[in-house]
Formats: sequence, C-alpha cells, structure tokens
Amino acid sequence: MTTKDPRAACLAALAGLIADETRATCLLALLDGRAWTAGELARHAGVAASTLSEHLGKLVAGGLLAEERQGRHRYVRLAGARAAQLVEDLAAQVAPGAAHRPRTLREASAGSATARGRTCYDHLAGRLGITVTDALTTRGLLRQDTGFALTDAGLTWFGTVGIGLDRKGRRPLARACLDWTERRPHLAGAAGAALCRHALDAGWCVRIGSERAVKVTATGERAFSDLLGIEAGALR
Repeated sequence: MTTKDPRAACLAALAGLIADETRATCLLALLDGRAWTAGELARHAGVAASTLSEHLGKLVAGGLLAEERQGRHRYVRLAGARAAQLVEDLAAQVAPGAAHRPRTLREASAGSATARGRTCYDHLAGRLGITVTDALTTRGLLRQDTGFALTDAGLTWFGTVGIGLDRKGRRPLARACLDWTERRPHLAGAAGAALCRHALDAGWCVRIGSERAVKVTATGERAFSDLLGIEAGALR
C-alpha cells in the first residue's frame, strides 16, 4: 500500500494556480513590487474586469497575492518575497527561444529597457542588477563562492553609504536570484532590497514606463562610479 505525500496535493494546487496565462501575466506584472488595482491588471492582461476579478480571487485564496482595499479601489500585490522568488525562479526556467518576440517597435523598446535594468520585486535586476552584483563581488563586498554572503567589508560598506540593513528578520541578508534575461544570479535578499530602495529614494534610479524597467540617472552614474567603480557606459 502506497502512502501519498501530503505535500503533493498542495504542490498540485499551487501549480494549478500559476498554470493559466492570465494569472501568470498578473504575477509577472506584480514583480515590480507595487500594488496594482484590479482595473490596471485587467487592462494589462487584456481581459474583462469580471474575468480578472475571478482570477485574482483564486490567487489571493492560494496565498500568492495579498489584497488591500482603499475606498472603492481594490489593490493587489505579491504576498511577499517568497511569492516573488517563486515567480521569478519559474520565469528564469523559460528557454530563451520561447520568449515572446516583440511585434512592434514600442514592444521592442520596452523589452530592451526591461533587460537593461528593472526591479525584480524589490531588488535590482537585468544588466543593471548583474553589473552592481559583479562590482560588489570584485571589490570584496559580496562573496559568491559558497552562496551569496556579504563580507565584513560589505557590511561596513552598506553602513558607510547609509543603507540600513534588516538583520533581525527571517529573510536572508543576501540571496542569489537567477536573472531570467541575463541567466546569471543577481543580489536579492534584505541587502538587495535595501540597495534598490536606496537607489530609488536617492534618485540614482527612476522607474520608466508602465513596466518595472528602471533607468540610472546622472546622479546614479556618479554614485555607482564613486562607490563601486562602475563606469557610466556599463549602466546605459
């Protein structure tokens, strides 16, 4: 007599939640770390509001999304870093040849901007994320040989720059996140989130367009050059 693993049903249910193109579209959009209204997601996914509402209900009930209401508006966001990690890790497994090919110049430009620099939930990704991660590693601030870990010099660097780190939470301080466009890991975890938040708050990076693409500003170019020795050309 075989005994079923009790986790099997939960895993199958989770896979079923994601195995729908509309729900997958919503999850990928919410990787920008912001809360979206149901109407915004419906327009983004190209479906009726009533259809989208049903999908969001399933994702909320399944624990992948969290829901907030303000007046008449219903906002949803990813339930947390673990949900974001799951979506990003799954997206990274998609073969490059299976990726959507842009049909217009506008789509091509948006795709190029997203690959150049974006937020992956709450940390930097794309070539920007990889460039910053490599610079941290080269300067001895981050180790990648036994998994991602900040060195003592790295902890000092964050403090010197004025980037506060949450070292008491359950979230790992540094974690490798496989970048789905670069096919290499970039810095995630509490340190990656703190660095991204500081970059946006300090005006080093700004969001562009309606997607999660970000652009390094002139201020950011100077900051990344002074603090990490990154040449401006590598950030454009």
